Amino acid sequence: MKTLGPQGPDAHSCASPAPLAVGEEAARTHNTELDYEFGDYRGKWCIDDHGFVYGIGEVYYPSPTACPCTCTVDGPVCVRPKCPRIHPRCTRITYRACCPVCEAVARVCVYGGKTYRLLEEFRLSRCERCRCEANREVYCSISDCPAPHCVNPTYELNHCCPICKTGPNCFAGDKVIPAGERVNIDERTVCYCTYRDGTWHTHPHATCEHVCLRNKYFKMDPYCIYIV
Repeated sequence: MKTLGPQGPDAHSCASPAPLAVGEEAARTHNTELDYEFGDYRGKWCIDDHGFVYGIGEVYYPSPTACPCTCTVDGPVCVRPKCPRIHPRCTRITYRACCPVCEAVARVCVYGGKTYRLLEEFRLSRCERCRCEANREVYCSISDCPAPHCVNPTYELNHCCPICKTGPNCFAGDKVIPAGERVNIDERTVCYCTYRDGTWHTHPHATCEHVCLRNKYFKMDPYCIYIV
């Protein structure tokens, strides 16, 4: 039995289309690929790096490290957000959602341009002692020096507070006299240091008394201490 093809006026509808010329077919294939891969989607939607499509008005991230963008008819409009501060001793930084993120922090303290180990103590000056704490912060303290017992303290190397090399003393005029002694300043004046009430701190200025010789030709002076 011979199989006949379709008969009638519509028989040509199943016929194969006329073949295209080689150049025509290549051009058609090329245009189809361009329309698929690089179609003009402006004013319609936005696409991120992974190929996801976002509608007009949607907020999205074009890439994992990109700033947030809003899809508009004119294309994506991106705004850099306010990012948190990075730790000053961060040793590894990555970016997430447009902001830097610290991945690792050095286990040291940095102070004054120098690096210190955790729990290490150091001095900034004779009076300032510092320590690198476990939280990688530096805490410093300033020595509280007591008031000196003398009027001519000196500062020695490696000593924070002033010291009285000659012991407690005070001023008698422009002269420094030791505490605990009565000192003749001149023939008629004797001075001595006195202590503040309830303390061993001397007053900076001495107490002085006038010494007068008892003489029958002179009237008694109430401000003198008379000696024979």
